Amino acid sequence: MTCQSLSFTISGLMATVSLLINTAFAQDVTELVEHRYASNDGVSIHYAVMGNGPLIVMVHGFPDYWYTWRHQMLALADEYTVAALDTRGYNLSDQPAGVENYALEILVEDVAAVIRAEGETSATVVGHDWGGGIAWSFAAMKPEMTDRLIILNLPHPRGLVRELAKFGQQHENSAYARNFQQSNSHENLSSQVLAAALSAGDPDLHARYTEAFDRSSFDAMMNYYRANYPRDPYTSGAFLELPEVQAPVLQFHGLIDTALLPDALNNTWDFLAADWTLVTIPGVSHWPHHAVPEKVNDMIKAWLDLH
Repeated sequence: MTCQSLSFTISGLMATVSLLINTAFAQDVTELVEHRYASNDGVSIHYAVMGNGPLIVMVHGFPDYWYTWRHQMLALADEYTVAALDTRGYNLSDQPAGVENYALEILVEDVAAVIRAEGETSATVVGHDWGGGIAWSFAAMKPEMTDRLIILNLPHPRGLVRELAKFGQQHENSAYARNFQQSNSHENLSSQVLAAALSAGDPDLHARYTEAFDRSSFDAMMNYYRANYPRDPYTSGAFLELPEVQAPVLQFHGLIDTALLPDALNNTWDFLAADWTLVTIPGVSHWPHHAVPEKVNDMIKAWLDLH
């Protein structure tokens, strides 16, 4: 074989590989995942899984469902097994009634149930918003099950409590959460309105979210706030009792998030025992994994390679 023919062969191979990769990325993630269920004390937790390799478990926030991680699942599935939950109350997971069924310790056990269902003893855990609160808590409560921790737009809960206790801008901007804690708050929610907040005018995305929220429990969504969101005078609660996180942490924060202000990021190292990599993103709000998925994906992959 001549050098020229070898060059053409390599070029052709690279073009084929590129085509396959682009085709996979062009496919919707719903065509590529397998749907599975884990059980936590009789409560069924649905999750979507794809890929092969070390386990990554992804936990969504409010209002959302497993599909929020579509860009990250596609980017990571060539090297990792990626499992994205519907947290309890959402979409295809069970929706037990009662605030007590949404206590932080129970939400943490839901993540542990998924790890065990995949036949593993530990995983990298990724969380956004309420999923971030669950992920921080999981890493703190179950260090033996946490390989690495990745957080998107949820300051460490103890940092959030500290800022709320100042009764300044964060306290003012968290008025929505105090409203959500009211017993009838779920009556003010609708699938259409929640879907509109996430679909950015995309009719297909709006339809997907509407369908998922139609299957969900608004009362359950609000129970996350009723059971766990810090309350005045911010001197007690499960978040304040979290031990140090032992795993290395990668954290993203969109700096124009109006619900979770960046001041709560200050002194996060006080709550950690290992290294912390913080990526702040100007001009991005609450959903960086939607707004700048390539930036988020590239950083996750590079950081995972180093850890």
